[in-house]
Formats: sequence, structure tokens, C-alpha cells
Amino acid sequence: QVQLVESGGGLVQAGGSLRLSCAASGRTFSSYYMGWVRQAPGKERETVALINLSGALAYYTDSVKGRFTISRDNAKNTVYLQMNSLKPEDTAVYYCAARRDWAPTGQYDYWGQGTQVTVSS
Repeated sequence: QVQLVESGGGLVQAGGSLRLSCAASGRTFSSYYMGWVRQAPGKERETVALINLSGALAYYTDSVKGRFTISRDNAKNTVYLQMNSLKPEDTAVYYCAARRDWAPTGQYDYWGQGTQVTVSS
């Protein structure tokens, strides 16, 4: 069992930055691939970024490449999402999620409660 708690969301102007954090409970954090998934109103959930077990490999959806950076600290059981050059279309609820396979689509095993990110124009 893994419990995930996100923090760091909020309201920011276009062009600004936010850093999301996700703290995980349990001793098996390093056994999970960690992702940030967002859902905008009226849209399906999409994986924004995914990081492998060691933190050496990351996947990004095309719309955030060059602007977002995912990282993890296995000693602290925490995964981060640094979001720069934010755009209004980045507005969504952002979820931290854990899975046992390297795949940006499909089901995750565990989810956080989500944190709202709102980007004003």
C-alpha cells in the first residue's frame, strides 16, 4: 500500500512557475514508477510526466517538453514536478500517481488526492 499526498498547487500568471511535491508513505517508494497526471475540465486524464525507478529516465507529453521537469528523491520518498513558463492551457487538477510498469498510458496503482493548478492569462 502506498499513500500519496500532493502539495504546491495554486494560482499563477501565465509565464510563471510552480513546483509540485508528492510525499509517499511506505518503504517501497523506490519500487514504483512515479507519474504526474492532470485532468482539465471536460478532458480526459493525461500523463504529463513519468519517471523511472532511479530517476535517470523521464517521459514528458509533447505539450510540456522543455517547460516541465520531473524528479524524485528516493531517500525522502518524494517526487517533484517543476513547472516553468506556465500557460493557461496547463490549468488542471494535477495528480501524483504510482505504477509498477513503465508506461505513460493505462492504469496507475495508486493515486494522490490531487492539487489544483490555475494559470491566468
